[in-house]
Amino acid sequence: MNFAATHRLIAVLFLGFASGLPLALTGQAMQAWLSVDGVDIATIGFLGLVGIPYTFKFLWAPLMDRFELPFLGRRRGWLVLTQLALAAALWWMASISPAQTPFLFAAAAVTLAFFSASQDVVIDAYRTDVLAPRERGLGSSMSVFGYRIAMILSGGIALIWAEQWGSWGAVYRVMAGIMLAAAAVSLLTLPRVSSASKPLASDAGRELLGFVAMLAGVLAGAFASRWLLIGLGLDPNDANKWIQLLFVLAGIAGALPLGAWAARKVGFATLNQSLASFFSQPGAWAFLLLIVLYKLGDAFAGSLSTAFLIKGMAFSQAEVGIVNKIIGIWLTIFGAVVAGALMLRLSLYQALLSFGVLQLLSNFGFYALAVLGRGAWGSFTLAPFDLGFVALATPSEIDGLLMAAIGFENLTSGMGTAAFVALLMGLCNHQFSATHYALLSALAAVGRIYVSPLSGVLAESVGWSAFFLFSVAAAGPGIWMVWRMRAAILGLNGGESSVADRVGNA
Repeated sequence: MNFAATHRLIAVLFLGFASGLPLALTGQAMQAWLSVDGVDIATIGFLGLVGIPYTFKFLWAPLMDRFELPFLGRRRGWLVLTQLALAAALWWMASISPAQTPFLFAAAAVTLAFFSASQDVVIDAYRTDVLAPRERGLGSSMSVFGYRIAMILSGGIALIWAEQWGSWGAVYRVMAGIMLAAAAVSLLTLPRVSSASKPLASDAGRELLGFVAMLAGVLAGAFASRWLLIGLGLDPNDANKWIQLLFVLAGIAGALPLGAWAARKVGFATLNQSLASFFSQPGAWAFLLLIVLYKLGDAFAGSLSTAFLIKGMAFSQAEVGIVNKIIGIWLTIFGAVVAGALMLRLSLYQALLSFGVLQLLSNFGFYALAVLGRGAWGSFTLAPFDLGFVALATPSEIDGLLMAAIGFENLTSGMGTAAFVALLMGLCNHQFSATHYALLSALAAVGRIYVSPLSGVLAESVGWSAFFLFSVAAAGPGIWMVWRMRAAILGLNGGESSVADRVGNA
């Protein structure tokens, strides 16, 4: 392997890390901050909606395909800009108290999620453009590895730091510094993309006008849905959380169709052509439903897992950080590696079905923890350690059932994710890979984002044990969809060929 290829692969590894760092800071780490700050479970669930930009990123992804910032190249300019914005958003968020100013905190978190989702769009496009076809398999593995290392830092080590330092604000300021350093690395060291990667040939003014029209349609649809419910006598500020949830879902249901209509009417060419290309595929709508449903059970179980462990089971932040965020994520990586080895022999359909069943079974671990309680399987002592960037000063007792439940859940989640990413790759048209992947990954995030408010209300209403049984049931439709679409899935894979064959030929 020559120096240029090595340089490209190291760049992809670094960008995987940069992509993974902000996600937990608007998810599980933020959830831990809210829990220790005394915010109630239902409110924590609703604050999960700050991740909404991850599900809408395909709307502005075409602009990042069409336009390039001067002097820095096709993708690098957008990378530097989004990473600087992430550093600023993290610093702002660090200065806010979620208990004292929840609305300002939510605004900062939404801003952080928006720039994080935008960075993901650019990174996915950069990885596609910069890697030669023969480098894509190894490049994908390195990207996942960097992403998971970042999740260990922001989703696990951050919890330990927060307990040791006694301040979540300090943790978020450190993360802001890391993102600032990432922007410097992107500016000074990343290789430029191939000259063959050029902006789409379309009228720039028309594209911008179409984008503005689409945004206007989205806002008009959201407000119209809100006014309709108010006209029916409902109050958006009702103390009933189910009524509040109805307003959120109705706003989304009204926003997307009207936004799509406006984009078509005015002429947002890049978005329109990308969507037309995707929906021309046989079974496109069924595949979209499968993407939403496949990880739904995982989304329910994981949406409040940190709050469940800290508030519901009274585990310490350090214990949750060690088990759920450090050991657990390493097991996710191991699960992905195991899945890759198995998929050398399995078709994509077989991998999706078998790994999906394992994901469903893993949710019973949380149910057992809720029913049996801490200490049911004993515990073991983790010896003190000091790795420089994180340390455990005294021996820590780790609950046996907690370790088993989290370990199995992360292992099977890694296996399911490996098969799921293979499915998303198979559905992308390379002519519109950036926008298509943004669309598909946004839909994949629907479960993770939109079940959060429902989860908070449900857990508060029925209790933790019934909630986790519900998460098991929620995994069923996705498995049924895989079985129902077996012929179409095998068709993506060229008949009976293995996933490895398809990925190798991508």
